[in-house]
Amino acid sequence: MLIKIGYDLTFEARAYLPMNLMLYVHPSRIHDLVRPDQVHVEPYTNLVTYHDSFGNTVARIVAPPGPVRIWGQNHIRDSGLPDPVPQYELQHNVQDLPPDTLQYLLPSRYIETDRFQDIAWNLFGHLPAGWGRVKAVVDWVHSHVTFGYQHARNTRTAMDCYHEQVGVCRDFQHLCCALHRCLNVPARYVTGYLGDIGMPYNPAPMDFSAWHQVYLGGQWWNVDGRHNVPRIGRILMAVGRDAADVALTTQFGPATLTSFGVTTEVVQEIPAQVGVMA
Repeated sequence: MLIKIGYDLTFEARAYLPMNLMLYVHPSRIHDLVRPDQVHVEPYTNLVTYHDSFGNTVARIVAPPGPVRIWGQNHIRDSGLPDPVPQYELQHNVQDLPPDTLQYLLPSRYIETDRFQDIAWNLFGHLPAGWGRVKAVVDWVHSHVTFGYQHARNTRTAMDCYHEQVGVCRDFQHLCCALHRCLNVPARYVTGYLGDIGMPYNPAPMDFSAWHQVYLGGQWWNVDGRHNVPRIGRILMAVGRDAADVALTTQFGPATLTSFGVTTEVVQEIPAQVGVMA
């Protein structure tokens, strides 16, 4: 399967504005890209990339005053298969976990594991460890939280979501991660592309998506508290402890986002030339 992916963002900067851009496809998927991954900035601005402590690719720029357009477009090959389900994978004992997974058991900016210990064990402690308990957490969050863009709030934490029972993608994933971590399952936050491939038509504008991953049986598995069904065409961009680690853009000064567009769609063939996104 070939998927067209892209984004087109415009900011209005009041002065010279340092920015970090986490808009690249994750290094684990770069070999699936048809062309090298590039972030375009208009007007032209010097761009430097680095890899953060989680292995994500980040660009640094200093945007000039005025309108600044940031865009990218590519095609990526995908298996076309839905998310695999780790129903037979075992949960590791904490003492047996790889050291690099341990940070995903700890509290972070939006995930207050210290406040969820009793809640998690009271709700799910009676269930056998492993996929069954993980799935029970996701089912519970999916059924207890109502999705709606009108509920978006960038300060909402996992505990806020637990009490308010409303949110957007990130809130579902933060709450799932909080409960998983308290049950000794490493859980990390993910951002990326997720189109409506294989799903009923959705007239809403396309957006980036959030999901999370759990560590079972020696590897990471995609799980999604909002959609709660295996999906086709997840394109990983960045992973971290929570949304604070994987912000798509970070501005170090005042700026206004004036336009925003995301593309994720299946295509039959690659155009001979790829120009500016419409």
